[in-house]
Amino acid sequence: MNIKAAQEKMLAVRTNIKKVMIGKTEEINLVLTALAAGGHVLIEDVPGTGKTTLAKALAASIAGTFKRIQFTPDLLPTDLTGLNVYNPKTGEFTFRRGGLFTNILLADEINRATPRTQSGLLECMEERQISIDGETYPLDSPYFVIATQNPIETQGTFPLPEAQLDRFLMQVEIGYPQREGEADVIQRFLTPHEKNPLESLKPVSTAEEWNEIRKAVSEVTVHRDLCMYITDLATHIRQNENIALGVSPRASLHLAQAAQAFAMLNGRDFVTPEDIKHLAPVCWSHRLSMRSTMRAQGKRQAVLSALAAVAVPTENFHSDHGGRS
Repeated sequence: MNIKAAQEKMLAVRTNIKKVMIGKTEEINLVLTALAAGGHVLIEDVPGTGKTTLAKALAASIAGTFKRIQFTPDLLPTDLTGLNVYNPKTGEFTFRRGGLFTNILLADEINRATPRTQSGLLECMEERQISIDGETYPLDSPYFVIATQNPIETQGTFPLPEAQLDRFLMQVEIGYPQREGEADVIQRFLTPHEKNPLESLKPVSTAEEWNEIRKAVSEVTVHRDLCMYITDLATHIRQNENIALGVSPRASLHLAQAAQAFAMLNGRDFVTPEDIKHLAPVCWSHRLSMRSTMRAQGKRQAVLSALAAVAVPTENFHSDHGGRS
């Protein structure tokens, strides 16, 4: 699949999701960028803004397998990964697959599960496999985790550890709709003959096509100077005296891969500095750990400060002139 065909497929999925999500084009673009880049998304916002709806609409638009797991304090790691069950008739153990075996996983309210259960996601998110009793089971491709959490309600929750946060390519906030959009939502669900559009949403792509889209993403050119630009941004953040834990090399790679996917979504076969500047706050802010009790806004401000301070490369980044990463 070439760049143009991949872009058309991504735009078709976006159009399909917009039948359900009104006025959230930017947020949909970010989620599709993460999926095309092979990453995962953490959606954090207050209740009722459409976090679960967006995840379900994406899953419905892709003819792959989908599972939703409600994370609760009594959820066990084996509920996620599966376990070997003894069969007394055969005298052998049989592996029973857990909820992680799917194409798209909605981990709803992920921070309500205990750290021990949350750790069950670490291997599958990074290595696309699950190890049980010495056996390794590969996961289906594509494999995409959409996790949601409410940042306001903290009672009975367990904050995600840094190792877990670093595995999410980006953190997205849905936010409240605009005035006209919110009125459209109200009117839609007050009309008796109108069904929930999510119930009638049909797939417009397949899991196999998204594997091809991911291959096309890897063909998008990232100039060497842009790789150095990402490195300089990461170094600047690590040297920030308010930052206890800066962005990791994995975070730098994730940003470059997200920029490739974002460029493709916009019909280009090369990355520009604007792609990186647009994506850096959502790809890096959630990975930072502050020295003080500064809130999440302080993390985002640290990324914005780096973007303002680090010189932007001025090369011609078109693929015919730049070098591959």
